[in-house]
Amino acid sequence: MRALLLKGGRVIDPASKRNEVADVLVEDGVIRAVGANLAADSAEIYDAAGKIVVPGLIDMHTHFREPGQEAKEDFASGSRAAAAGGYTTIATMPNTRPVVDTAALVTSLQKRAEEAAVMHIRIIGAVTKNQEGKELAELGDMVEAGAVAFSDDGHFDPSAKVLLSAYDYLAPFDKAIINHEEDTSLVEEGAMNEGHRSAMLGIKGRPIVAEDIAVARDIMLAEYAGAHVHVHVAHISSARAVQLVREAKARGVHVTTEVTPHHLTMTEDCVDPTDSSTKVNPPLRTEKDTAAMLAGLLDGTIDMVVTDHSPHAREEKDREYIYAPSGFPGLETALGVLMTELVHTGKLPLETLIERMTYAPARVFHLDAGTLREGAPADVTVIDPDCVWTVDEKKFYTRGSHSPFVGRELRGKAVLTVVDGSIVMKDGVITI
Repeated sequence: MRALLLKGGRVIDPASKRNEVADVLVEDGVIRAVGANLAADSAEIYDAAGKIVVPGLIDMHTHFREPGQEAKEDFASGSRAAAAGGYTTIATMPNTRPVVDTAALVTSLQKRAEEAAVMHIRIIGAVTKNQEGKELAELGDMVEAGAVAFSDDGHFDPSAKVLLSAYDYLAPFDKAIINHEEDTSLVEEGAMNEGHRSAMLGIKGRPIVAEDIAVARDIMLAEYAGAHVHVHVAHISSARAVQLVREAKARGVHVTTEVTPHHLTMTEDCVDPTDSSTKVNPPLRTEKDTAAMLAGLLDGTIDMVVTDHSPHAREEKDREYIYAPSGFPGLETALGVLMTELVHTGKLPLETLIERMTYAPARVFHLDAGTLREGAPADVTVIDPDCVWTVDEKKFYTRGSHSPFVGRELRGKAVLTVVDGSIVMKDGVITI
């Protein structure tokens, strides 16, 4: 493998608290050196002057639809979309067909990912069989097979007893349970945040208290189960829920959480009944809630940013708002949206954003990733912070096309993605 030398970029590596102009030398799939005036015989030189060199981006909440729904997305298309967005590691949720609830499926999907993907894919297993919330899945066997975490995402587990059993079972393995937090009895048939806006549009709402109740319950269960239990709140969107997490952390509860770009930058006012791209689960909330998301990101209550990348077939999304499925593809737009809306506006320091998209998810989920330390796997992303570009769904690598950001002019883009020392994306083009 030919060596790669990234010259003169601003290197931001939160794990080692490095933020300086430096060179990065990659050899044999690892970070060989970071420093000034590096040289290497026969190395490929990449001029990173004026750009930002960071650990490869990590997304711990995506839906690649494999197995069973490959027409929406598969490991090949999804991984290319991820690499195009600057991601080198992602984790896929288990709400597929069939549900990923056995060790055999974890093993087969990992093998499939190694064959088809251009970056690293980690597998999340289901907490309960078929995600029905009734009986625990093969948790221990899936841990042994390599599952990185467990979730019934897309489903709220209604039985506190079953969830408590899962906490107790997984505590010795130090694996997180990622909880989808909306009490089902309160959100049935709702399509957007419940409030004045939903009433004016005539769309049945999903009350925010459904999230608050679910978060409070699951934190209390984790606290009762003990210090070795790790509960992770998926795609948090409620100001009250953020405060609940903040208070629980202060008490010593092992609770972590994540937020999406759309819950950081969009509100219910963005909902257009003629455009189902804004239908997401949980729904877009109020300005008060987006402000709380940003505050939580700034003070560390919210540990990481995820995309909840959820592509659907065109014919599924081209329906009435209330009938369309929730979600949209986010891997190729996330960095640009966050740079444009938060970093370039001065609302969020660049260093904080990079930490929440690299080192933090690696630390929380115990991944060998998220750093540019010498000897670490050579997963690297180069960002042009001033690249101005327009979101064009015709240029997406993902199979999904319905995004609320289509047509938006953004500032900031990944221009180089390196996985295990090999360039897989350059200037927006997948190279392998």
